[in-house]
Amino acid sequence: MTRTVIAQGTFDILHPGHVHYLEEAAAMGDELYVIVARKANVDHKAKPICPATQRRDVVGALEAVDEAILGHEEDIFVPIEDLDPDVIALGHDQHHDDEAIRSELEARGIDCEVRRASPGDPTDDDQLLSTRLIIDRILERRG
Repeated sequence: MTRTVIAQGTFDILHPGHVHYLEEAAAMGDELYVIVARKANVDHKAKPICPATQRRDVVGALEAVDEAILGHEEDIFVPIEDLDPDVIALGHDQHHDDEAIRSELEARGIDCEVRRASPGDPTDDDQLLSTRLIIDRILERRG
């Protein structure tokens, strides 16, 4: 029996923190599907710079990812219903409320585990593990 894992995020400017999250998510099962958020669904931080299809294609090129898909524009749970995963892997610092996700999954009849990835361990103090920090550094040095 194949154990399916879903990870999700914006993945605007891919960085080592994203790679760690997706590798850890992949290790939680046999197949990793990544749902890339649409611009319309990003309301907890600045809108992404890169187009959704570009973000999906870059994420899909990672070795740990079996398939990257675009999220649904109105209902973020639609792709989850379609894929019927065994695990939803959340990033260690994602804004999601684990219990609210579990409640919504239960209400929709989706029986899966919700797990958080670990924060990882940066290899050096100068490593940028946040799109926001990368953008800040670009503006600081080139703005």
